[in-house]
Amino acid sequence: MNHKKFRIKILGFFSSLWRESERYVVFSSQEWKKKKVLVFMFENSAFESELADVIPIVKTSLGGTRIIGRLCAGNKNGLLVPHTTTDQELQHLRNSLPDSVVVQRIEERLSALGNCIACNDHVALAHTDLDKETEEIIADVLGVEVFRQTIAGNILVGSNCALSNRGGIVHPHTSVEDLDELSTLLQVPLVAGTVNRGSEVIGAGMTVNDWTAFCGSDTTATELSVIDSIFKLREAQPSSIVDEMRKSLIDTYV
Repeated sequence: MNHKKFRIKILGFFSSLWRESERYVVFSSQEWKKKKVLVFMFENSAFESELADVIPIVKTSLGGTRIIGRLCAGNKNGLLVPHTTTDQELQHLRNSLPDSVVVQRIEERLSALGNCIACNDHVALAHTDLDKETEEIIADVLGVEVFRQTIAGNILVGSNCALSNRGGIVHPHTSVEDLDELSTLLQVPLVAGTVNRGSEVIGAGMTVNDWTAFCGSDTTATELSVIDSIFKLREAQPSSIVDEMRKSLIDTYV
């Protein structure tokens, strides 16, 4: 077994060797829910090999492209997709998700929604230049309070942080004052850090929910330790969560 992959697993992570890409998370996105998780991806990846036995894996494209994670944003309540999403892709997503999850196509000129929105189940950070109507849709569909923010001066909040309901990691140049402000808005602990051996583009290098995380294969042991700590993954109980997911999925799809 690859030593790096084994080390990441014992920390509660899975290392992806998706082709040659260290930032493989641009090819995936996820819908997190307390009792079920659906992962959207373009084609085979570590997600499928590690998670297919416990959660549905939905293969899709958005606007005919494979950079799923950078084009959509979602939580347990809904999924937002760009205006470039075709009718066929939209229907496929709606058919694949439980009825309780709203799938909404947004007529927004800033179409890389995953770069422009960072959210968990309660709060969303949004690009400062998003349309007012888009902000209202985010609040309504995702059921969150929306704050227009920058992270370390960067307007692409979705690219520069990763959030869960337990914690978050943000751009390494985020000041202590900004960390405190963002933590107060999000009501979760935050830490400034990197992934993939120093990459500042957090959102393109990892994805996380309340019980597990995936990150790029170049992520160092120190980076993993920080991620493991801030998201409280050691405190999670994946076995019980998986049992709940299985029961919920049976109720939903049978």
